Amino acid sequence: MQNIPDIKQYRFKDTSFASLMNKRIYNVLLIATKYDIFILEEDGRVDEQIFDEYTSLSLRYPPRFTQVSTEEEAYECLRDNHYELIIFMPNMDDSEMFSLARNIKAEYEDTPMIVLTAFSKEVSKRLSTEDLSFADYVFSWMGNSNLLLAIIKLIEDAMNAEHDTEMVGVQIILLVEDSIRFYSSALPALFKIVLEESQEFSKEALNEHQQTLRMRGRPKILLARSYEEAAAIYTRYKENMLGIVTDMSYMQSGTKERLAGYNLAKWIKAQDRFLPVIFNSSEEVNRQYAEELNCTFIDKNSKRYPLDLRTQIVEQFGFGDFVIIDPDTKEEILRIKNLKDLQRSIKTIPDKSLLYHMSHNHFSRFLYSRAMFPIAEALKKIDVKDINTDIAREFIYDAIVEYRRIKNSGVIAVFEKDRFDEFSNFARIGKGSLGGKGRGLAFLGNVVKTHMELNDNAAFPVILPKTVVLCTDIFDEFMESNNLYPMALSEASDEDILKAFLHAELPGRLDEDFLALFEAVHAPIAIRSSSLLEDSYYQPFAGIYSTYMIPDLEDKEKRLKMIKDAVKSVYASVFYGDSKAYMTATQNLIDQEKMGIVLQEVVGSRYGNRFYPTMSGVARSLNFYPIGHEKAEEGVANIALGLGKYIVDGGTTLRFSPHHPNNILQLSTMDFALRDTQRQFYALDLEDIDREFSINDGFNLLKVNVSDALSDDSLRYIVSTFDPIDQVIYEGFYEGGRKIISFANILQHDLFPFAKALQKVLQIGQEEMGRAIEIEFAVNIKNKDEAAFYLLQIRPIVQNKEAMTEDLSLIPEEDTILVSQNALGNGIIDDVFDIIYVKSEGFNAANNQFVAYEIEKLNKQFAQEDKGYVLVGPGRWGSSDYWLGIPVKWPHVSNARLLVESGLENYRIEPSQGTHFFQNLTSFGVGYFTVNPYLKNDGIFDEEYLNSQPAVFESQYLRHVRFTHPIVIKINGKKKYGVVLK
Repeated sequence: MQNIPDIKQYRFKDTSFASLMNKRIYNVLLIATKYDIFILEEDGRVDEQIFDEYTSLSLRYPPRFTQVSTEEEAYECLRDNHYELIIFMPNMDDSEMFSLARNIKAEYEDTPMIVLTAFSKEVSKRLSTEDLSFADYVFSWMGNSNLLLAIIKLIEDAMNAEHDTEMVGVQIILLVEDSIRFYSSALPALFKIVLEESQEFSKEALNEHQQTLRMRGRPKILLARSYEEAAAIYTRYKENMLGIVTDMSYMQSGTKERLAGYNLAKWIKAQDRFLPVIFNSSEEVNRQYAEELNCTFIDKNSKRYPLDLRTQIVEQFGFGDFVIIDPDTKEEILRIKNLKDLQRSIKTIPDKSLLYHMSHNHFSRFLYSRAMFPIAEALKKIDVKDINTDIAREFIYDAIVEYRRIKNSGVIAVFEKDRFDEFSNFARIGKGSLGGKGRGLAFLGNVVKTHMELNDNAAFPVILPKTVVLCTDIFDEFMESNNLYPMALSEASDEDILKAFLHAELPGRLDEDFLALFEAVHAPIAIRSSSLLEDSYYQPFAGIYSTYMIPDLEDKEKRLKMIKDAVKSVYASVFYGDSKAYMTATQNLIDQEKMGIVLQEVVGSRYGNRFYPTMSGVARSLNFYPIGHEKAEEGVANIALGLGKYIVDGGTTLRFSPHHPNNILQLSTMDFALRDTQRQFYALDLEDIDREFSINDGFNLLKVNVSDALSDDSLRYIVSTFDPIDQVIYEGFYEGGRKIISFANILQHDLFPFAKALQKVLQIGQEEMGRAIEIEFAVNIKNKDEAAFYLLQIRPIVQNKEAMTEDLSLIPEEDTILVSQNALGNGIIDDVFDIIYVKSEGFNAANNQFVAYEIEKLNKQFAQEDKGYVLVGPGRWGSSDYWLGIPVKWPHVSNARLLVESGLENYRIEPSQGTHFFQNLTSFGVGYFTVNPYLKNDGIFDEEYLNSQPAVFESQYLRHVRFTHPIVIKINGKKKYGVVLK
């Protein structure tokens, strides 16, 4: 590509404004006579003036002034406190007026020292004979508090310039001036211009906090008082120079040189001919030198001087509007106010104008002045010689898009209807809390933004869907303005509550916001609950409230009504019977619950009248049922075709460990693959949209057979094919045969690096959250070269039954009935009173089928009473070969809370770890122990102790013992260690 790099090679990093301007002036010591202090205070207290000055410019941390008038007070303050700046106002009647300042500077040489003095002919004369080398700067005081602000900012800029230019490319404006009188009035003017302009561009930030931080990226102003000082600053910062304002006459090579400014500008222009230089001079004759170098000239004597300076700075240094001109006629073609304008206009700027502005660095200067450093750097590096304007245009457009994408990710923007567009990512409406889901999503956005390794593969990005959160204050306003609490907190039926909420009115201002959202999101929108308690660290309320999905309709009014009804329906779900019961069970007060709403783009593609993603999933960073080589800390995922509601509703999913994507139990035998894989999925109905909203949030979802998706052509990359004639399963999509949802192309053949991405997300998410996590995600595959991994939610894993920190190996052996070093599951079960066990004495595998019949009968009784039990037996539970174990089916043991495979000396079967029931074990949180008591250190089963207890039921094969107090089951899933206590 001609002279233009590929935008894909650029890894724009968002600017860390928080790391700029780290060195600040917090405390100023002002040494002056009582008279000068009085005069300063006469004008209003210095602190107050500075504070007002700071707040009017949205600046933070105004410094505190300590005022002293004697040498003793000055030294006492310096001893007891730390000052970043000393301002000294000399007593002009004192012959030794600078001795105190000199002594202090000698002792505190690292603290900047400013001499501030009233000016007159007399004073000028005195100063010309004094050695002022101890002072960093001398300023002329005219009673203007702006000067104090300028002094503080000048010192701060000098302290931070080196770090901030290197860190992100902050720009420098250099003022070269040796007249104390003049720079004392020019600097405040210059700072005011830059601070006000910067305040304007900081509005590009997405929220108030970002706006304040963005001010730190404003150009720094440095002051030079001689040719050599100016040349040194230019040499040091020439890559970051925004522009120069220079006097014509000042010291050069030790003497006053009438054309020092001309010499400096000529030398600089030889290195950077497009760097703007503004000449200040009180001699009109110097205008010719400015014109010779193609620079601007301002007359210092003009009454319009401050205005002229502002005009030239705004025009020349890239502040204000970017005026695109015809280079031949210099006529204005169009004006660009902000980045969005530039993005919109870049395709229409005429070629010659584009080349003219690019070759003069106008684009990069416009962006630099607005602290958009990454994109400004990229444009500055383009070589304009022999450039193809179409490619240049494309590059600028792509660079803006990429920058806006980076800038928008990981930031909670304030929703502004005229600014929210397809490049916006996450915004809030309202000022209240985001709620649990909203907080989790905002956190996820930040994780993705800061961990760039998640997006190493451009063909498979890890991203978040577009999201807008209605904060909890909108909920409060809705409830109160419609007086809904009496109805909501009453004993009314769910249907009646929903009806009342649907008749109520949302705040009218939301209509325009929703319509702006439709312009940016061209996909269905999910309206999800985000309550204060939901997904909170210690009380996961996941799945208690409703989620509705609204299709993308041509008829915007109809879509608006559906969105509003969906929001009201989610609000209503806070007060349904189940929610109230759950609140009571978790000891929360329903009237403390506040509801945020997440409006989120639905991931997926349209297939005729259906909309669904290629894959939805839930993954956890802890796996309490590891099998084979899996480890607990490697995590586990469940994935399915279609919308995630299928997983939430307990449908059959594919379970795998992201570290072992080839090792999938459900695909390990043909029987498993045909029996234990997904047959149906959920899709959003895009056609029948006139149905009434109901308390069932899935009212507009379709339950579709996997075979019906063949016509959608959505199965190509995620299925295997069963050939009934050859009785073989082929990995991949082939004509004919039954399709099995195996995700084989993705998991086994790495069509996309899904398993690796999931590993990274779980590991990084757990590190960042500081605890085990659960995430929800979706993957949409457009074709074999293009897919995306969307993160939909993150929450901590904190069910109480999983908070297992005790070291179980320290429990004395005599207190246990069972000990297993190979246990699946996690947590504490303390409501079980019964153990059923197969008697070891006289055990014969030939009788295993009869044992199964007896267990089925006993399980029925437990199911009727809704009670659980522990089941212990030799060999494999659920084996179809009764020589290997007892051939029960899941319904025959469905009330068991713990299944134990206990080996016998003369009956040693390789443990199965519950593989036959695996889906059910994990779904219902049932524990599974393997013990071989005949081997040393391979578990305990104290059958003698059980034999000594009275039996509720006993037969030739089985014994059922019931205790008066519960037997406590404890399992540490991380360590695979489990016990059952006597």
